[in-house]
Amino acid sequence: MTQTQFANVSLIRHPLIQHKLTIMRKVETSTHKFRGLLQEISMLLAYEVTRDMPLSTVAIRTPVAQMNAPMLEGKKIVLVSILRAGQGIVDGMLRILPSARVGHIGLYREPKTHVVVEYYFKVPRDISERDVLLVDPMLATGNSAVAAVHRLKQTNPRSIKFVCLLAAPEGIRQMQEEHPDVPIFTAAVDEHLDEHGYIVPGLGDAGDRLFGTK
Repeated sequence: MTQTQFANVSLIRHPLIQHKLTIMRKVETSTHKFRGLLQEISMLLAYEVTRDMPLSTVAIRTPVAQMNAPMLEGKKIVLVSILRAGQGIVDGMLRILPSARVGHIGLYREPKTHVVVEYYFKVPRDISERDVLLVDPMLATGNSAVAAVHRLKQTNPRSIKFVCLLAAPEGIRQMQEEHPDVPIFTAAVDEHLDEHGYIVPGLGDAGDRLFGTK
């Protein structure tokens, strides 16, 4: 992981992540392949983002001898998906964080006013005792991520990290203005947004490519 020119943004440059992300970007990559790659990258992102999880030492017995060995302390993580595309990241992360709880936030942008509207919100009751990984493949304008963090902060989680595949500078700046306390983890910071709000060069609409819709 390396720091970018943006404060509180970690760029995850693991070669496997970068290789798989390049294949995801290709216009000819099928829905099936895109979905599988997203899950694979998500597992690797979870590996990197959880590096600071605390460990404690416990006494165990192996088939050979007694020993003191490290184990995760608490393991209280909740993965929160910004619907709908965030679910693809959650599915991958659950493969190496199988005991994590899962929450969902449904948001859409009102076509005329462009105001972000919440249509669904459900998180674990004990979220105040948990660390949140808020996930969405794209940080484009940042409006959905900002709204999701505002909503999550009302539940008082122990901490919040935002994890995405791609980020645009515009979205990063928006997040940092509204939530400078929330670290951002991403596999790439692309060039800019186009007039339609798509990340350039990006990979298109992540939800459409994940679910085979248009």
